[in-house]
Amino acid sequence: MKTSKHASRRAKPLSSGEKSPAAPGLRERKQQQTRERLKRAAMALFLERGFETTTIDDIAAAADVSRRSFFHYFASKEDVVAAWQEDAAAALVSEILARPADESMLTAAENAIAAAVKRIDPTEAAAMSRLKRDNPALHARDQLKYEKLERALADGLTQRSGRKSDRLKARLVAMIATGAMRVGGESWIGEGAREKPEAFVKRTFDAIRAILK
Repeated sequence: MKTSKHASRRAKPLSSGEKSPAAPGLRERKQQQTRERLKRAAMALFLERGFETTTIDDIAAAADVSRRSFFHYFASKEDVVAAWQEDAAAALVSEILARPADESMLTAAENAIAAAVKRIDPTEAAAMSRLKRDNPALHARDQLKYEKLERALADGLTQRSGRKSDRLKARLVAMIATGAMRVGGESWIGEGAREKPEAFVKRTFDAIRAILK
């Protein structure tokens, strides 16, 4: 049976100096699964009961772990929300790196954000945004999240470009994109979250381009 060219490329053997990426061990996989279970349980309880009324014991019980195990993964309830946001930022950077090379930085950022929000349940996203808006501690950390996201986007855009000389341009586009997410998200909630998130992303970036003309 003949092997296709694409298959042969995928099956390319490692050279003598290369090492295959180390797969996570059983212990690490179990830790990742427990962390994810805690995060999902916490977010579900926050949305159902509210952030303040949900206790760490509630989260641990819902995730079927001990209170001590919770603190092995998270220092506080706020840290669970922060972890959820950090995972979303990492997914967004991955989307940036996957965009076609012929797209401008701004278009790549727009399309990456649109692709990322398509995977989010709009009802859950709206509830989560209101939760953060109405809780002072979460709101303060949410603002810090945007600073971290801006740096991550700038790094992703620079890496995608492959040219250090594009670093300033990448930082400016990251600033614009992060601002679009923050202001756009607030406007989306303010308008009742009726529009599909990806459609709102397009409308937000259309407004940005109109300003930049």
